[in-house]
Order: sequence, then C-alpha cells, then structure tokens
Amino acid sequence: MSDPVSDLAIGLCKVHKSYGRHVAVQGLSLDVPRGQLFAFLGPNGAGKTTTIKMIVGLLRPDSGEVIVCGHHLGSNGLAAKAQLAYVPDQPFLYEKLTGREFLYFVAEMYQLSRVERDRTMSELIRRLDVAEYLDQLTESYSHGMKQKVVLAAALLHRPALLVIDEPMVGLDPRSVREVKDLLKEHTHAGGTVFMSTHTLDIAESLADRIGIINHGQLIAVGTLAELRQKACREH
Repeated sequence: MSDPVSDLAIGLCKVHKSYGRHVAVQGLSLDVPRGQLFAFLGPNGAGKTTTIKMIVGLLRPDSGEVIVCGHHLGSNGLAAKAQLAYVPDQPFLYEKLTGREFLYFVAEMYQLSRVERDRTMSELIRRLDVAEYLDQLTESYSHGMKQKVVLAAALLHRPALLVIDEPMVGLDPRSVREVKDLLKEHTHAGGTVFMSTHTLDIAESLADRIGIINHGQLIAVGTLAELRQKACREH
C-alpha cells in the first residue's frame, strides 16, 4: 500500500502566516499529487506569493505543516529543497555572469555531468530561443530575457517539483506558447508544476486542477469542470 504522504508533491496542513497584524495566509490546507499541473489563482495580495515562499522554504509558517515530495520542510528541509526548483515573479540572476555561466553554475550545484548538462542546456536554449544573448552579462537583460534563462535553469536538473510564480509576465506570444509546452511536458514526464497566476485563461489552458485563494484562505479547489459546476450551483 502506498504512503499517502510520499504520493504528494505538496502537502499543506492548516498553514498560517502573518506579518504583524496582517494575516497573509490563514489555515490553508492543500494536497497536490505528483504528476499534476496545479494552478494557484487569486488577485494580487491574496496570499499566493506568501504560500509559495512557504512551500519552497523561504518563509516559515507561524503554524501548520508543509510537506514537499514526502519530506517535512521543518525537519528535513534540505532533502525537500533538493527535489524542487523555484522561479519567482521577479527572476534573480547574478548580474556579473553571462546567462551561459549562470546555467553552468546551476548545473554544478545540482552535480549534473557535463554530458547531461550540455544535452539539456542545448535543448532548452533552442526551445526558449535565448542563444543570441546567452553570452551577454545578465545585467543587460530585459525581464522577459531573465525569465526565460531562469526557467531554463529551473528545468536543467529535471526537478520533481517546479514552483513558478507568474510565469508568463514579460514574455512574447511565441515564448508563452513554448513555456506552456515545457510545463505540460514536465508533468507528462512525471514531474509536478505548482504555478501561481492571476490570469484565468492561463490556468484554464494548462491546469489539471485549480485552487483559488482570496484574503489568505483557499475558497475553492478542483478541476475546471468542478469549479464551474460549483459556481453554477452557487448562482
């Protein structure tokens, strides 16, 4: 019999986070099984980014439990973080490195062989169309250029869980299509994607399941069809 915890890419249990008197996330419980593309939807300020930062270990919850790929983040954080990759809404690159040097740095951190690194990098560079500026210092990059290089870095070691915050911001239409394809392929290969967005049509076009958060509380979760049925019943 399978272990229900190990079957989850993400398990949140009654997670709470406040900043002073402001409650950012309140009693949030959510399970995301492995192999799903899960869209986390809500308006700006709803608690999406705070939730994501707790999932990836950048913030500790005031109370509650966070499990990532079968590991409790509080007691086994390093094992959990080794399984995931995170693309924030404001992509971070070392400005005095070129894009290629940054990708080499990430590959070395995850101890990829040179053969594996070069094969995966070559495919991602082609798919994301970053070759023309990859050898420039990243301080010269636009937001969209940074976004594509950071996404390539996140996918380089084929993480079990990819957490991505507003992935399409700053991308041209061709790049949006390619990123959608890469995210779908990642889940079809057995990985999990947890994607935060405030854009409904992106969630509709990609997600196996959708969770909606507002004022720090999860107000609905399910497939698109289930959420539509729920909305019809309520109206």
